[in-house]
Amino acid sequence: MKTSTLSLIVGSIAGGAVLASRMYKKKQTEKSEADKDTHWRASEKIDDIESVYAEDDQEEKGLTQFDSAHRNDWIANRIPDEQARKELEELKNNQ
Repeated sequence: MKTSTLSLIVGSIAGGAVLASRMYKKKQTEKSEADKDTHWRASEKIDDIESVYAEDDQEEKGLTQFDSAHRNDWIANRIPDEQARKELEELKNNQ
């Protein structure tokens, strides 16, 4: 085989390997950035966006998506909502 042909083949393989490694690294970086933002617990935006159920459920109005996700836990653990807090405050004031 001629030296020029061999050089061309080796150069093509080396160039392909460099290109493949750069693309792999870029894809991994994009994936890790996307993973950080898509997991709702790691997202900083989730506490700013209104609940997706706010239009359908009266009790979801005013809640963020983060609050909505934890609402069932709060109810189960008896964490009072705004109305219950007002009623408790009135009871304390009336005593």
